[in-house]
Amino acid sequence: MIQRVRKRLGDILVEANKLSKNDLLMAISEQKKYGEKLGKVIIKLGFLSAKEILNTVSQQLHIPIVSLDNMEISEELMKLLPQELVKNHMVLPIERRFNVLRLAMVDPLDINAMDEVTRAVKMEVEPCIATEAEMKRALEKYYGLKSLVEETLEKMREGEDLTLESGEDEDKEELISEKMTQEEPVVRFVNSLLAQALNDSASDIHVEPQAKTMRVRMRLDGRLREVPSPEKKMFLPIISRIKILAGMDIAKTRIPQDGRFNVRDGSKDVGLRVSTFPTIHGEKAVLRLLDKSAALYGIEKLGFLPNDEEKIKNVLKRPYGFIISVGPTGSGKSTTLYAILNYLNSPEKNIITVEDPVEYTLDGIAQAQVNIRAGLTFESGLRSILRQDPDIIMVGEIRDKETATIAIHSALTGHLVFSTLHTNDAPGAVMRLVEMGVEPFLVASSVSCVIGQRLLRKICEECKTAFNPSPAVREKLNIGPDAVIYKGAGCPVCKNTGYKGRTGVYEVLVLDDDIRELVLTKVSSDAIRKIAVDKGMMLMYDDAMEKVRRGYTTLEEALNVTQVD
Repeated sequence: MIQRVRKRLGDILVEANKLSKNDLLMAISEQKKYGEKLGKVIIKLGFLSAKEILNTVSQQLHIPIVSLDNMEISEELMKLLPQELVKNHMVLPIERRFNVLRLAMVDPLDINAMDEVTRAVKMEVEPCIATEAEMKRALEKYYGLKSLVEETLEKMREGEDLTLESGEDEDKEELISEKMTQEEPVVRFVNSLLAQALNDSASDIHVEPQAKTMRVRMRLDGRLREVPSPEKKMFLPIISRIKILAGMDIAKTRIPQDGRFNVRDGSKDVGLRVSTFPTIHGEKAVLRLLDKSAALYGIEKLGFLPNDEEKIKNVLKRPYGFIISVGPTGSGKSTTLYAILNYLNSPEKNIITVEDPVEYTLDGIAQAQVNIRAGLTFESGLRSILRQDPDIIMVGEIRDKETATIAIHSALTGHLVFSTLHTNDAPGAVMRLVEMGVEPFLVASSVSCVIGQRLLRKICEECKTAFNPSPAVREKLNIGPDAVIYKGAGCPVCKNTGYKGRTGVYEVLVLDDDIRELVLTKVSSDAIRKIAVDKGMMLMYDDAMEKVRRGYTTLEEALNVTQVD
């Protein structure tokens, strides 16, 4: 009889001297906060890579690693397990020897999965390890797994009773009742939409009406992609269902509304921030998914090149100063500040924030939500925070002169202050404060560092291939003849886009005496940029091109995201 392995992943890694006990305790603590699987937490914290964990488990438990891409699975083997079991547990039968079934698994420590397979096949199970990417490709190949949304729509079309029939005029949106939002097809579609977004790591869901149809899109790695949509007559109940989940008033359809709710993804909570907006064809809803485990990211995981990362950590050693993250909406400014707060968080420091909204909750940090109706604005919140004996303060955004002035005075009186500002680049942020009406001497003496940023899509590691740009392109972009450039060929893992995940592209401006002198004389941001570059600041374009040379992203993506003057 084959022995079941009942060791825990953390113990395996510690026994193999791949992880210290202190690092394991830290990972377990973070896991309890955010509900991620321990392996993913260890990877996010930067202790080990996925490959190192895979190889260690294989060596310690003598479980072989198999390559599903190089295998052909017979139809006889495929029939041994129900598709639902295969999909839920990410397992695949790969060989049968008498009364023993070799089973490829993404998680070979999942005893429950092995027990379910044993009961289903009435055989002994011998586990093998497969990567998650290869398993997804194999399941797509052999079982033709469709997206959750596609499966739901097919079931809705197959059953006559699963298409919502309503006689209401579409213009009379107020007639949509709460009972209609609880109909099985409506609930099923909304649930499948949320599940699909979580599976694909989408950042936003857009549900919007057209003249005769409805459209559903998800933002994956910064790009909107359409997903299958039901008939237009389902639109009003679906929008109303979303509004009820978010605590909105379904009777109010002519004004924008905001709400939020949480969903469970395995063992972790994901927050959804919902916004509705009235259009000529009806209400459009946008759902922003906020994975609370994103606060796990440390500074090391944001994508800073070593020199910029060192600059930031040196600035953070100072007990006071004003640090600003700048860029357009959706450029990752908040994520950067949360990572920095997580890096600085300790029992010896009193950290307080005022945000609009609070996107991620961090243990040990006092976070406040702006509430204009109750009189809690960035300005009033910041004034109150100063009476709370803070060491570190974060203001969600500098929107006006009053907030900027209080933040700057806080930095000058011994506090470390963080905030965001909407400017195109780091040098522009300094002069933007002056343009707001803040005295140049206050800006020059308080601002320590400005971080300008954008987000770049990363090349999918599963279909990453080298390619050779033309000599003219190499010359124009200053790419050496021997430099290897990569792109993504497209595969099921990245949905044939060639990209999977995103990383930051940055420019880090640290103010020294020379730059402070320029600020005092109210020079242009171009002059500040020139001096900063002469002193070693890497522009976002140069940072992006370096990431192209390192194989993180493509030429096209780097050029699309960063502008060349």
